[in-house]
Amino acid sequence: MAPPAPPPPPPMCFPFSSNRSRFKQASPLVRTDSEKSDANSYGPDNTSYYSQHSGERSPARSRQSGNLVRSGSVSTTRTLTSDRDQEKLQFDSDSEPYDVPALPNNRSQSKISHLSRDASKGSLVRTDSKRSARWGYGWGIGKAKERERELLDRSPSVNSERPPLPQYDSPTRSSSRSSRSKRPPFYSNDSSSTLVGSAFERKINDVESIKERIDTAERLEQIRKLMMKDNLDYYVVPSEDAHQSEYVSAGDKRREWISGFSGSAGQAIISKTAAYLVTDSRYWLQARAELDPNWYIITAGAVDAPKDWIDWLVDRAKNTKVGIDARMISHEKATRLNTLLNAKGSKLIFPPQNFIDLCWKNKPPRSKEPVFIQSIEFTGRETSSKIAEIRQWIRSQPPAVIPYSKSPPSPAQAHVGTLITSLSNLAYLLNLRGSDIPFNPLFYAYLFISIDRAILFLDAAKVTDDIEDYLRAHKIERRDYNDIWPFLRRREWGEGRLLINAETSYAISLMLTHFRYTVVPSLVDNMKAVKNEVELEGLRRAYLRDGAAYVRWLAWLEHKIRQGYDITEYEAAWRLTEYRRQNKHYWGLAYENISASGPNAALPHYSPSKSTAKMIDRETPYLSDSGAQYRDGTCDTTRTVHFGRPTQDQSEAYTRVLQGHIAVDSVIFPEGTTGAQLDVLARRALWKDGLNYLHGTGHGFGSFLNVHEGPHGFSSNVPLVPGHVITNEPGFYLEGKWGMRIESALCVRRVRTKGEFSGDIWLGFERLTCVPIQTRMVKENMLTKEEKQWLKDHNKKCLERLEPFLKEDKRALKWLKREAERGIGIAAPGPGGITIDWD
Repeated sequence: MAPPAPPPPPPMCFPFSSNRSRFKQASPLVRTDSEKSDANSYGPDNTSYYSQHSGERSPARSRQSGNLVRSGSVSTTRTLTSDRDQEKLQFDSDSEPYDVPALPNNRSQSKISHLSRDASKGSLVRTDSKRSARWGYGWGIGKAKERERELLDRSPSVNSERPPLPQYDSPTRSSSRSSRSKRPPFYSNDSSSTLVGSAFERKINDVESIKERIDTAERLEQIRKLMMKDNLDYYVVPSEDAHQSEYVSAGDKRREWISGFSGSAGQAIISKTAAYLVTDSRYWLQARAELDPNWYIITAGAVDAPKDWIDWLVDRAKNTKVGIDARMISHEKATRLNTLLNAKGSKLIFPPQNFIDLCWKNKPPRSKEPVFIQSIEFTGRETSSKIAEIRQWIRSQPPAVIPYSKSPPSPAQAHVGTLITSLSNLAYLLNLRGSDIPFNPLFYAYLFISIDRAILFLDAAKVTDDIEDYLRAHKIERRDYNDIWPFLRRREWGEGRLLINAETSYAISLMLTHFRYTVVPSLVDNMKAVKNEVELEGLRRAYLRDGAAYVRWLAWLEHKIRQGYDITEYEAAWRLTEYRRQNKHYWGLAYENISASGPNAALPHYSPSKSTAKMIDRETPYLSDSGAQYRDGTCDTTRTVHFGRPTQDQSEAYTRVLQGHIAVDSVIFPEGTTGAQLDVLARRALWKDGLNYLHGTGHGFGSFLNVHEGPHGFSSNVPLVPGHVITNEPGFYLEGKWGMRIESALCVRRVRTKGEFSGDIWLGFERLTCVPIQTRMVKENMLTKEEKQWLKDHNKKCLERLEPFLKEDKRALKWLKREAERGIGIAAPGPGGITIDWD
């Protein structure tokens, strides 16, 4: 019989101290490549918004040694560079003791009465206890005085034997005391054992993560003064950078600077009298929290609302002038917008300088971190081979002859080269990676390729001796990043036209004029999307290591919650990152952790901040969508679990989501089938009950590149081919209540069928993700025989494949075996409402 739930803890309170130097950071992990690693609108009037903060440093390559050094820091996007020894990241469980910094010295006397000071060494010594303290994090939680008295009664002498105390050295903070201090570890009786190493210090001392909502009135006034000079009615500030990147660097967050909104998607539009933010449903709540009263939210995609910012702007434009930086809008969008505006007597204006850059006084400079080589052991294909394929493609393009012309093609109509502006595409072609973009191992550059010439426009500060030798060996010239503009203006390639794709910056189109370029689909997108055998094998290995980390984390999370601890969404996400950081080839996160419980899980792209994260609810599903960047692959996994007894509605919805997931995973289809044609399989079971989800069913992903890749996907009309990798992630979200999603990565492969109709043309999916799917919320009587067998086989396969990785972690291995062997669903309540959970 399950015991009654413990009472909720009293509110926890950690005092903020201005003397941050007393808190020290543990030294970072170090990983090297020698290991072979790595229109409805709302006027916002809300309270201040707080966002998480993490320190970041960048990778560095020694010019002398050529060794690439990465470390396991607390950064979500990148890791610290350090020559320090590897930090001991061990966790507190039946099989894993671990060391965590002790309580800082500036706590109040009432909070440290159970500590004694060793006068000779000047260090605090933590006394022992027998009973486990539960419900919450840290010190000063629960009945403090009773705890202190209880601890003092059981405390041994300060002179009693203890294990050697670890030395902690802060690489970033100084102290008025000694720069090196001895601090004892926490023992298993401390509620702070839910935190690890640097996570505890972030919880206590991360004061700088609190961000007040900015007042944008003065900034908007500066922009409007510049608008008056050019007689503009509107000025648009997009989210993208000059390369149309999904994520942008700190210096390219212009829309965030002018509005205060930090979401990854949305356009700021400033008029003479008002300011508007146009964003989709993923970010409505976040925008209301972050925007000040100077802004109005345009809920793009809502009922009776515009589809996107272009529709909203065109609907209002009549004999108006709209300004935008031509670098920050793609050729495709600018062409569409121009056509729609001209029909209403309006025009698009491109001021020579970006208004935000003129007003942003402390704008972060462009990154100077060096690029590094992604070796052949990870890419499976040499740079010279990829460039040769591009040149063959250029030769195959027909000249741009006017359709009705009978004259032979002139040299000016021949295609002589291509300009590649997508950062992921040029990183793929050159087998190079960098650290300029959060979550993506990319660097700012342009790449020109002609029949007999290749030029990389990359700042000299980012080029090491190794990179210079590498470029020279592949006959690639290097010029500074900004030299792309005089190169285009002078037409240095001579006569002929350049091939560009629709996502190229419109500024480049304007510089070339329409006589000197042709817009074509990107060949590199297709090359990058079809993974070779080396890349596929790397992804298989990466998903195994990532799956092991995910299982260790799930086992830890369930263990702590069953002990009675309250864990926040934020801390749960960070603990998962700590587990991943120990993996071979780990480089950083692939995107912000989505860690959501209760109503937050109903927001598909909710990412918790430390100060506003809610405790993980035992009555509703908990959703974790996260991924990591490894040198041999990019991972993206989602699992939804329940730590209590799911309701009937939750179980039915989760079962429908699982049925859609299984239907996509097990489908067999002929060559030429597109992802869009298979999308209905993921929704069919949900549609039976009148349920649905409004996001896509899945997307392509990279090999140590972007987590979102095209051109294929379950919303795309591009046929799936062997070598494509794609995610399978149906879900369901009950607004204001709870949400759920199951996501696994798949690889398209050829399959043998019984009939072999039309020959060897049949395709299916190979599952890369190796994380069990919880059966607690599944209703067995809703599943078919085949679906039940699929679920059991999947969890058993996870046990077989992950067991070798978890031999040293008894808790995780025990959890994994239980999940592989347990039945489907949970027992219904008996007479009198009595429930029995055999787990």
